[in-house]
Amino acid sequence: MTYTLDAFVKDAQASLKAHDGPDGREKVRVLLEKLLTNKQFVDEAVGPAAPMGTRKLYEDKDLGFVVLAHCNAKAHKSPPHDHGSSWAVYGQAVRYTDMSEFKRLDASESAGDAKLEKIKSYRLEPGHAGVYDVRAIHA
Repeated sequence: MTYTLDAFVKDAQASLKAHDGPDGREKVRVLLEKLLTNKQFVDEAVGPAAPMGTRKLYEDKDLGFVVLAHCNAKAHKSPPHDHGSSWAVYGQAVRYTDMSEFKRLDASESAGDAKLEKIKSYRLEPGHAGVYDVRAIHA
């Protein structure tokens, strides 16, 4: 049976309710990789007929998570950033994304410029996902 967006949402909700922290987010990462095996979902979400830009596919206001599809017309780079007190799970549907993770060298958590050290670089290939936890700096 094909794993659908609806099934992903229900499983992610259950996981986040049962594990409010990194363990629940890791489970969401695994579930997203399972969803990315659904070719029909990938085609509808980010395939050639999908609109460019960012679209909200689902939002759970109670648990505070959103499923977004990003369709970019061409490759681009984002600077190192974090999501503050939020977390993200990025799933790669097509092509690839070169990711880097950083540690902050100063003790501050304030916004703005910071001294960073790259600690890890890797490529997210189609069907793979990565977790970027609270205040995890990545690009």
